[in-house]
Amino acid sequence: MTAASEAPLLQVENLAKHYRLPRESLLAPPPVVHALEGVSFTLQAGRSLGIVGESGSGKSTLARLVMALEAPTAGRVLMAGRDLHRLPRAALRAARREFQMVFQDPYGSLDPRQRVARIVAEPLPRMAQAERRRRVGEALDAVGLRAADADKYPHEFSGGQRQRIAIARALITRPQLIVADEPVSALDVSVQAQVLNLMQDLRREFGIAYLFISHDLAVVNHVCDEVAVMQAGRIVEQGPPERLFLAPQHPYTQTLDSAVPQAGADPGQRRQRPAGASSRVAPDS
Repeated sequence: MTAASEAPLLQVENLAKHYRLPRESLLAPPPVVHALEGVSFTLQAGRSLGIVGESGSGKSTLARLVMALEAPTAGRVLMAGRDLHRLPRAALRAARREFQMVFQDPYGSLDPRQRVARIVAEPLPRMAQAERRRRVGEALDAVGLRAADADKYPHEFSGGQRQRIAIARALITRPQLIVADEPVSALDVSVQAQVLNLMQDLRREFGIAYLFISHDLAVVNHVCDEVAVMQAGRIVEQGPPERLFLAPQHPYTQTLDSAVPQAGADPGQRRQRPAGASSRVAPDS
C-alpha cells in the first residue's frame, strides 16, 4: 500500500489566509485581514466534518481554500496525500473530479439560461452524448428527481428541488468529497430536513465524505460525525457533536450554544438536547 493510499482523504495543515486591503493613505502600510490562521484538521473517507461559527469566522474562506479556488498564504491542503495548491493546472483540473461543492443559494448557483441536463453534466469531461445523458439520468435519480426533469429549466422547480439539482451536479463526477457551504440555509425549515436526509442517504449509498459548513448547530448535529468550532479564523474546539453541544468546553462554543433560546422541535434534529440548550445560532448576515 502506498503512502498516498494510507493518507486521510482530506488533510489541512496550518492553513492561513491573509487579505491586504486598500491603503488608507499613501504613507500608511496596507491593512491586512487575517481570515484564517493556523487551521488544521483531517477528514477520513466516508466521514462528515461540520464547521460552525458566526459570520466572519472564516468558514467560507476555508471552503474556498479546500476547493483550491484561492491560494493560501501559508499551509497546505492535501487531498489523498496530494498538495492541491502545488498541482499543475491540468492535474488540478483532473483532481477536481474527486471533490465538488454545493453552494448556499440553489437558484444563484444554477444558470437560469441552461436546461438541467447541461447544468448537471457541466463537471463531466468530454464524452459521448448518450453516455452523458445516461450519467445525468443516474444523478437525477439518485437525488429523487426524474430523468424527464433534465429537459426543464431551474425556474420550473421549487427551492428544495433546485438544491437537489445542485447536489446531482456535485454527484455526477462520483466524488469522494463534497464541500457544502450553508447548503440548506436558504430553504424553508420543512424542506431543510428533506435535503439533509437526502445527503445522509447519499453518504451511506456512495461513501461520500462531507465538509459541512453551517451556522446552524441543529444541522451539523444531524449530519456530522465531528464538529470544529471556528472563531476569528481559528479552530477553538473540535469533537463529536454529542460532547460539543451537550458539554461545550470553550467559552466561544458555550456562547454559540446559548445564543438563541430553544427553538422547539426541529425536523432536522437527531438527538435530544437538555433543557436550556439551544439548537440554533443566529444566521450569518
